[in-house]
Amino acid sequence: MHLPQLIIDLALILGAAGIITLLFRRLKQPMVLGYIIAGFLVGPNFHLFPSISDGEGIKTWSEIGVIFLLFSLGLEFSFKKLMRVGGTASITAFVEIACITVAGYFTGQLMGWGMMDSLFLGGLLASSSTTIIIRAFDELGIKQKAFTKIVFGVLVVEDIVVILLMVLLSTMAVSKQFEGAQMLFTIVKLLFFLALWFLAGIFLLPTFLKKMEKYLNGETLLILSIALCLGMVILATKAGFSAELGAFIMGSIIAETTSSEKVEHLIQPVKDLFGAIFFVSVGMLINPEMIVEYRWPVLWVTLLTIFGKFFSTSLGALLSGQSLKQSVQVGMSMAQVGEFAFIIATLGVTLGVTSEFLFPVAVGVSAITTFTTPYMIKFSGPVYNWIERSLPKKWLQAINRYSASSQTLQGESDWRIVLRSYMKVIILNSVIMLAIIMLNKYYIGPFVVKYLDNQLWVKLLCVVIGIAMMAPFIWALMIQKISSISYKALWLDSKYNHGPLVVVEVVRNVIAVLLVGFLVNQFFPFWQALMGTAVILLIVLLVLRQQLQKFYNRIEHRFLANLNARENADAAAKRSTAADLLPWDAQVSEIEINPWSTLIDKPLANLQLREKYGINVGSIKRGNVTIYAPTRDEKLFPYDKITAIGTEAQLEDFNRIVNTLNVERHDEKTDENIGLISIVVDETNGLKGQTIRHSGIREKTQALVVGIARGGDRMLNPSSETIFEWEDVVWLVGDRKKILDFTRRAE
Repeated sequence: MHLPQLIIDLALILGAAGIITLLFRRLKQPMVLGYIIAGFLVGPNFHLFPSISDGEGIKTWSEIGVIFLLFSLGLEFSFKKLMRVGGTASITAFVEIACITVAGYFTGQLMGWGMMDSLFLGGLLASSSTTIIIRAFDELGIKQKAFTKIVFGVLVVEDIVVILLMVLLSTMAVSKQFEGAQMLFTIVKLLFFLALWFLAGIFLLPTFLKKMEKYLNGETLLILSIALCLGMVILATKAGFSAELGAFIMGSIIAETTSSEKVEHLIQPVKDLFGAIFFVSVGMLINPEMIVEYRWPVLWVTLLTIFGKFFSTSLGALLSGQSLKQSVQVGMSMAQVGEFAFIIATLGVTLGVTSEFLFPVAVGVSAITTFTTPYMIKFSGPVYNWIERSLPKKWLQAINRYSASSQTLQGESDWRIVLRSYMKVIILNSVIMLAIIMLNKYYIGPFVVKYLDNQLWVKLLCVVIGIAMMAPFIWALMIQKISSISYKALWLDSKYNHGPLVVVEVVRNVIAVLLVGFLVNQFFPFWQALMGTAVILLIVLLVLRQQLQKFYNRIEHRFLANLNARENADAAAKRSTAADLLPWDAQVSEIEINPWSTLIDKPLANLQLREKYGINVGSIKRGNVTIYAPTRDEKLFPYDKITAIGTEAQLEDFNRIVNTLNVERHDEKTDENIGLISIVVDETNGLKGQTIRHSGIREKTQALVVGIARGGDRMLNPSSETIFEWEDVVWLVGDRKKILDFTRRAE
């Protein structure tokens, strides 16, 4: 019986990947490097082990792997998350990407490389590795530091910018055109399709998933998600973009739905499988002889990566208003190349526009900077101290003044808020109207021609259909009010604001007229189109104004409901989780210690109240002094009032036991300063991955952790070795003011 060679090759690839990655996990090294080394071992350039034979088949599998990698990245991405990144991370990322991309291009030119090799070198240096940075932060125990939030924000911006860079590099590689006008057209076209796909996807997909929810199980949701991903891949390639862009866009659209977490969980094994095949195929391209031959380019590019990214990222952070110390810490953290370097290098090889040496250079640089990253982060403090000593005092003072002034800038101006509102109305409605015009011209028009012979009726019908579809958006573009306090403040504040506001109103009306005229002009000559435009706008603005307003409001309401569905569901789940804590019957009761009690003069550790009765002691009130979150060594004294936390049944059992110990219970006299308050483990408080004991939450809040809600599970009085996880709802009992202060500082 004949066994296809592809199956034999897959067995060889996955076997090598499994063994090598087990070794790398033991050594605590990145899995990606393990896959690459496994690929080298089964590749054609290493002869001690069997090599794969069906290179074309593996190449196809690896392309599928890239698609699923980008789809998964999109699922973790959110356009609203990008909006929340803030100016600091955005400025830092754009300065770093611009500097290192240009530096990479000129470094390639100085080494005598061709234009495409130099361009792709700049592109593959543009991103840093999220995986390596997170691992380094975990190992060094610094994820809660202030500068790490900036690093994670920069990584988010880098991901989306590098996706766009891939599109531009692909376009340039295929068209061989580098004119400014051509590149500008490509960028505008890209932004147009991004906006269109996002608007259409958010409007249609969440509604569809919601209606089909009762029919969707894990299997059908997985199949549907993959179908949507591949469908968008086809649509993106038909529009002239890369398959990777289509996968990323569909992932980011699904990320805004309430099914995103389920899809992310279901797609994880698929991504892991095909992603492993992709990175193994990357390793198969490694030629040690070529790396040795190009050892000097590897060295120069490595130095450029380490020092260039450190300098450019630090400069970006400084320009965004961060202190010199934080800027240096951010710069030292970002000094490596990410997984996108392999994808971009592979893209150049696939398109046949880069030389063979670019790929091994990328692999060599990635391997070296992977190992240097933890040391760069670790030595960021000494490097900052050296820079501080070396810089002239005038420079340091100027940097400090700039940072302080940037941090104290007031909120946005009224004009910025108003202009942003206008831009949103103009851009979103214009994109939709342009899409309708294109749909009319390239699809509806040819379809109508098949069934009507009269050309005049064909043209009139196409215009009527187009105007009917555009009408709500014409109304929104021309006369939708900018309901903003800032707008009213500008109009009432000064007569000098009236003119600019009127100009903006005129501009948006002119754009609407031009778009309507553009539609009519697709089917009729200029003067007829001009007359038709005037009649159409008259009907839209005067006759159908109220009906269009109501219809547009319904469209907008559905879009916003879909856009915010995930956040609303998360908020409802958290409220539900908080309410679900009540069935624990977690109660706070005050118990006074009788002077003859056998509990007196014994450390809490010896009393073992939690072990024996399930009871936590939240505080001890001794006269006018309250000891919040008492330690294990704290003793009880006569007339102390302890705050006991437990379920109703536990408190009853404890009360029955302590009655024999001459202990008196007072349910109605609980100290008002003691509160039962919940917090959520997220990126702001740095609790994720830490145990209760080592998190410092007890010291910071003077409170005890008495409950944790995790998904559908609830833990009352968890042990001190319990590890916090993302989205845990943590219930604390203690000094109410200090708990609230802790949550505010985290925010």
